[in-house]
Amino acid sequence: MRDEKDNLIVKKTFDFALEAIDYSEKLRSLHKYEMASQLFRSGTSIGANVWEAQNAESTADFIHKFKIAAKEADETNYWFRLCKASLHYPDLKAQYFSELQFITRITSKIISSSKKSRE
Repeated sequence: MRDEKDNLIVKKTFDFALEAIDYSEKLRSLHKYEMASQLFRSGTSIGANVWEAQNAESTADFIHKFKIAAKEADETNYWFRLCKASLHYPDLKAQYFSELQFITRITSKIISSSKKSRE
């Protein structure tokens, strides 16, 4: 069994998924169902792919799962930016953007390091 306390990216993406769920539920309570669903899916998918990468079958599989996590982080950033720019959505915590930026940087570093170690 994995111990996410010892793995920074697993812990950060799990915690971020909880934040994405909280904001999605806030949107649902305001009847913003479409955006809530988009944010729920992409925001929780980041951590799900990082979690799954921990049991990758190969280095290529590990990299692939992290690349999917990076794409989901980018998509989540897009939905958050739309919410922030729109007058029809509640304010987002600045913390969401900083956490997402941190996750994106770490994910990119893991991908590049894994590619180098594979060569």
